[in-house]
Amino acid sequence: MADHQRQRIHPVDLEAGQHRPTAPLVPRGSSFRSDKGADPAADRRPPPPQYHQHQQQLPPPPQRVAAPLPLPPPKRRRGCCCRFICCTVITVVVLAVLVAATLGALYLVFQPKAPRYSVDRLSVSQFQVDSTLTASARFDVTVTAANPNARIGIFYERGSSLSVWYDTHRLAQGRLPAFYQGHRNTTVLGVVMAGQAQLGSAVIAAMQDAQQTGAVPLLFRADVPVRVELGTLKLWTVTSRVRCDLVVDSLLNAGSQIKIKASNCKFSFKL
Repeated sequence: MADHQRQRIHPVDLEAGQHRPTAPLVPRGSSFRSDKGADPAADRRPPPPQYHQHQQQLPPPPQRVAAPLPLPPPKRRRGCCCRFICCTVITVVVLAVLVAATLGALYLVFQPKAPRYSVDRLSVSQFQVDSTLTASARFDVTVTAANPNARIGIFYERGSSLSVWYDTHRLAQGRLPAFYQGHRNTTVLGVVMAGQAQLGSAVIAAMQDAQQTGAVPLLFRADVPVRVELGTLKLWTVTSRVRCDLVVDSLLNAGSQIKIKASNCKFSFKL
């Protein structure tokens, strides 16, 4: 009777052309055990809820930190500006070296020397002061220009300006003629200078006091445009400046020869 009530399990041939049954042969709710003593369906069941309660909680996975974005490459404009500045500086330095080398070669070849100037004679042909304290003066001046260079000539061009000053008052003015001064040449020029100046009682009194002591200070100025000749090469025009500090014995006596007691002349170029 027990043999008839026991359920029989028929084996399935998997290698045959039959399909594998998708539903389990034994219902899930039955308490059937196989001959090996284990329920095959129990291996696929999820663990009971109480198992998760006793399971150790794992730490959360570390968060992935995003890598910093790479910096953008520098602009090419800055590199171009740096190259342009470097090229400009190099060009200026090369030109400066070439100019310095050229000037050095010219100096060695021509050995230039500054010209010398002096005021040798000064006479007053007219000096009158009217009721308004305006002085009218006329001077005859002898100027000597010496060129000591053996290979350099000097062209004195038009547009020169000569003047005689007492303190800050210009008493007379004149100009030099245009001429050429050759190598190792000394030229003596006679110049007539005339003019008027508003002086004042204090200036007239200072002149009289200086004349009584026999030492009247005067200033002679000359601005002359010149061109220097190096061999057959004529350079650009520059202005030669002459400043002569004079001390004369008399000034107020018209028609008298003035004796120059001291003279100190300085020469420079104005480019």
